Amino acid sequence: MNKAPHKLNILLVEDDPNLSMLLQDYLELVHYNTTLAKDGEEGLKLFKSGNFDLCILDIMMPKMDGFSLATAIREKDNSIPIIFLTAKSLKEDRIKGFHHGCDDYITKPFSTEELNLRVKAILRRCARGKLESMIEEEEVYVIGKFVFDASNMVLRSDFGDQTLTRKEAALLKLLILNKNRVLTRDLALKTIWGESDYFIGRSMDVFITRLRKYLRDDPDVNISNVHGTGFKLEVKEYPNEIIKD
Repeated sequence: MNKAPHKLNILLVEDDPNLSMLLQDYLELVHYNTTLAKDGEEGLKLFKSGNFDLCILDIMMPKMDGFSLATAIREKDNSIPIIFLTAKSLKEDRIKGFHHGCDDYITKPFSTEELNLRVKAILRRCARGKLESMIEEEEVYVIGKFVFDASNMVLRSDFGDQTLTRKEAALLKLLILNKNRVLTRDLALKTIWGESDYFIGRSMDVFITRLRKYLRDDPDVNISNVHGTGFKLEVKEYPNEIIKD
């Protein structure tokens, strides 16, 4: 049996109880161990007693704001990545954040997908050695009600788990990477099969049909044909997926 990959540890410090629960649930869903603190003082205490790979800090918090917390964290660890969550987009505030040691800013409102992409980008940029290999192992994508574990080729949802073949998994991953954009037949064939001809193209159509079957339980997820061009993985977005103050 293969050993399960180690999960990366995130410290999330956010005083809004609804937002913090939403963020924690989402980060856990995409396979991060997430420790939550409700204010800056609690966040600093948890940081000193824990072992974290990344910190996500709100700026406006009681007892200790995000700027002060980041400064205190930097005194203990000068290399851990820090992302600020802020409702402010003023240039002066962003500059102040970078002076206090943050690596990136996310301005509210933002989508959970944007948060996940920024977390991955920061971790890859700052990672070294073992941490970098952990990030590469964890290829997890959220599409509607599904979670696609690309590394293990499993499509998970409340409807059940579906184990994919290697080519099904490769094709779904390519569609996800081009979500809501056209994926040309030629690109898909050359990327996955290594060549493009009529007979291989007919084989790919069979795989597309299978993927449609796996995704059919969520009406907001669909693989459409783009006549004469290719396919498009369409994932409907809703306003409640946007995180606000």
